[in-house]
Amino acid sequence: MIHGPSIAIGSGISAIVIIIAFIAFEEITNPAELKIEPTPTIQPIGPAKITMNTFLANGSPILGNPTAPVTLIEFGDYQCHFCNVFFHSTEDSILKNYVETGKVKMIFKDYNIIGPDSVNASHGAHCAKDQGLFWEYHDILYTNWTGENNGWASSENLGRFAQEIGLDMDIWTECMLEGMHSQTILGSNEDAKSLELTGTPAFFVIGPDGKTTRLFGAQPYETFEKVFEDELKQ
Repeated sequence: MIHGPSIAIGSGISAIVIIIAFIAFEEITNPAELKIEPTPTIQPIGPAKITMNTFLANGSPILGNPTAPVTLIEFGDYQCHFCNVFFHSTEDSILKNYVETGKVKMIFKDYNIIGPDSVNASHGAHCAKDQGLFWEYHDILYTNWTGENNGWASSENLGRFAQEIGLDMDIWTECMLEGMHSQTILGSNEDAKSLELTGTPAFFVIGPDGKTTRLFGAQPYETFEKVFEDELKQ
């Protein structure tokens, strides 16, 4: 189960001010800089081009104990159906049994392959990160998922989500207007392409010895459990 549209098609301010701000946000966002393009044809990539930064840079704050021996990296799109399936069917068990117990730490990275709202949602999460609430925003995005390119991740709704988790709306809105995390989001997308990803979600499990296991799609909990247990034996 993996979403691959890239294969197929390549409380700070008043509600009125928020709406005006997001109208401005949609106009200010540089469409050339944040253009969504189909994943290019995969070209052979030498191993020297893949470094640990390819996995760890341009991502979310670490969820869990930073010294956990195993690292789980998810490349996802907030509009992706199977990313949402993973969030609702598998992620809670991973958090309960491995992250909260200090065995695994988790990082989320953006791979925006569905549409412009995907990029805006990524911006929302990174702007929430500035206030220490990345994962809360990440969760509220997936909790409110209703489909792909149907408007649930509109600018107005992104602002409502920010309010619901208690963000300082002045700071968050300024971050959105200025596109403060554009380069991080673009960098994460480039990392995904360097790893030859063609859909979401995609996962990498890095063990204590640096061994990396790749998992595609919304795999069941048991698949992650087996990989984690194998790595924890090292």
